[in-house]
Amino acid sequence: MTTHVAPPQRRKFLITMLGGLGALIAAASVWPVFRFLSPVDTGGSSNQVFLARDVVAPGKAHFFQYQGKPAVILQPTPGNFVALSAVCTHLGCVVAWQEQAGEFLCPCHAGRFSADGQVLGGPPPKPLESLVVQLDGDQLKIG
Repeated sequence: MTTHVAPPQRRKFLITMLGGLGALIAAASVWPVFRFLSPVDTGGSSNQVFLARDVVAPGKAHFFQYQGKPAVILQPTPGNFVALSAVCTHLGCVVAWQEQAGEFLCPCHAGRFSADGQVLGGPPPKPLESLVVQLDGDQLKIG
């Protein structure tokens, strides 16, 4: 015994399924645009970060969070501090400090940055964002 479904019922079923699939595809397409246009969440962070001066030895780098994003501070020469965003300007990967080479390396596409954030090679279109550093006694004030 075979069950027979009338053509109008099949048509209604197919239209309903295709409409649902179309709605899913539309939602998946609109979500990235919404996230791009929505305000950036700073994670409730303040505009300034305070670090003890001794957390950064000469020639070393110290990574921290600044306004909800990775940042780095280093001391290229004694008493001279540089703070930068640790987010690569190419595709947003977090850079790594290469102590022996004295430069930052992006692990995604081998972008290279100098200790002051300037592009040395690779695909990054612009330098790392520089952050203001002030020395306040034995504290470093970033931002």
